[in-house]
Amino acid sequence: MINQADINAKVNLVTKIANKLRGPYTSEQYGSVIIPMSILRRFDCVLEGQNSKIKLILEKFKSLNVDEKLIEQAVQKECGIPFYNKKCVTFEDLISDSDNINANFMEFLTSYSPSIANIIKGLKFKEEVEFMIKKGILFEVVKAFSEVDFHPDTTDQLSMGYIFEEIIRTYKSNAEAGDHYTPREVIELCVELMVAENIDELKKEGKIIRVYDGCCGTGGMLTVTKRKLGELLGSDERVRLFGQDNNPEAYAICCAEMLMLGEDVKNIYEGNTLTEDHLKGEKFDILITNPPFGVEWKTEKAIVEKELNSPNNRFVAGTPRVSDGQLLFLQNLLAKAEKNARIAIILNGSPLFSGDAESGESEIRRYVLENNLLEAIVALPDQMFYNTGIFSYIWILSRNKSEKRDKKVQLINAVDFWEPQQPKSLGNKRKFISPHNRKKIVELYSKFEENEYSRKFDNIDFGYHKVTIERPLRDETGAPIIKKGKVQADGALRDTENIPLKEDINEYFNREVKPYAPDAWIDHDKIKVGYEIPFTRYFYKYVPPRKSGDILSEIIEIEDDIKGTIETLLGRRE
Repeated sequence: MINQADINAKVNLVTKIANKLRGPYTSEQYGSVIIPMSILRRFDCVLEGQNSKIKLILEKFKSLNVDEKLIEQAVQKECGIPFYNKKCVTFEDLISDSDNINANFMEFLTSYSPSIANIIKGLKFKEEVEFMIKKGILFEVVKAFSEVDFHPDTTDQLSMGYIFEEIIRTYKSNAEAGDHYTPREVIELCVELMVAENIDELKKEGKIIRVYDGCCGTGGMLTVTKRKLGELLGSDERVRLFGQDNNPEAYAICCAEMLMLGEDVKNIYEGNTLTEDHLKGEKFDILITNPPFGVEWKTEKAIVEKELNSPNNRFVAGTPRVSDGQLLFLQNLLAKAEKNARIAIILNGSPLFSGDAESGESEIRRYVLENNLLEAIVALPDQMFYNTGIFSYIWILSRNKSEKRDKKVQLINAVDFWEPQQPKSLGNKRKFISPHNRKKIVELYSKFEENEYSRKFDNIDFGYHKVTIERPLRDETGAPIIKKGKVQADGALRDTENIPLKEDINEYFNREVKPYAPDAWIDHDKIKVGYEIPFTRYFYKYVPPRKSGDILSEIIEIEDDIKGTIETLLGRRE
């Protein structure tokens, strides 16, 4: 069970440490110290109590010319920790020798085993330590962090993930736009939905379950997915985690958490998933991601469009508008999915309907629906994420849909399936999906029935013909203008109709247009095909307006209350 109060307290404690950087650092620069130091303190707490054992192991290998990776394996076997620090000291040990803190800490920083050394190198923290030494603040910073309790006994991986994510959100300026760290209950819901009809496939003896997240951040989705699969399957021994993220700090934290999970950190990559696919050609069984919402991909455009012409093109359905790359990440998952794979991706509302017929977004939706890849979409409550209050949607996709779902799509409206977040959470997250509500959502999905919260559609129901309707251009007498034997169209009167693919265009035209515009005709050369999923429309409930008398009575009552309050304040009423 997450202790939100404890998480908040530890985040606040780290935030206070930032004040010690004031002067040598501007507020925009605090993250270059706070984020790496938080990571190092986590390592420090993990190694605490194990350093004496590690020291003995190092003594055994001292006279031998052994690769440090082998020593890491020995430490893993003896201590259950896949890394070490050759100094075998803690933050507390370092500050106890305040006169030599500068030299000792620098040596400490460079004494980590290879797995951690690579992470620290990526953070480019050595330069910051040198700067803190120069400004005389290193001791105070190390001392302050030594008082932050990140020990695994008091701060489990789940809680640590929340803490790291909030620290990054606070101190990393580029983590604001579109980066929405995923609540753990939402991840669990995604996993439960993915395996609801696929559990037997995953339970096959000897099957290695490969899990992938192309926007893995600090590793929260991967960590929770592994834990949840372990609960559902009885063990997580066959689960292997793979991920990639473009944020170097998030990548470093993810690597650290993967190490502590016993995962191979070589399966986690730093880089832009859209332009640097480090897992090219790899296939996975469970694919889950929460890509940035509404973030432009202008800088990636040239490389993405180059890939469109390559044999291993991931973006076979085309590209969306440059202002929002969410549907590129969806295609990346589809490209990496095994035949029996399950996919969950969290998107905002834009991918449901943005873009006109034959636009990039519409063509991607067309590809997904015409290839029978979309199983269901679940609308989540608003105010579920820490730094945005918008509504979001879980898309469940598969390349091998069950017979009952063949050529069907289920929409589940779960916007009311929430409880108040208790205690008050970080940022904008004010709502929580309880285990009880998760169970209700999964049951709606599994039963695959029509009711107040669940609707079933044929894939083709989301398609339409965009038909251009023309009216004649007329002269001053009102007669149609004809040139070369053809009636000229009046651009000012031009209109369009979106006609469902299931309907005959001419029948629709004769029924819905011709009675009201007898002189109209269809320009068949301009007919386009589009796809959209107007989710909200399917669950719209008409609420009649309140009676004017009731509204007036309420206004009068409020006015009387305000008047009474003012009189009380002025001492005119007892």
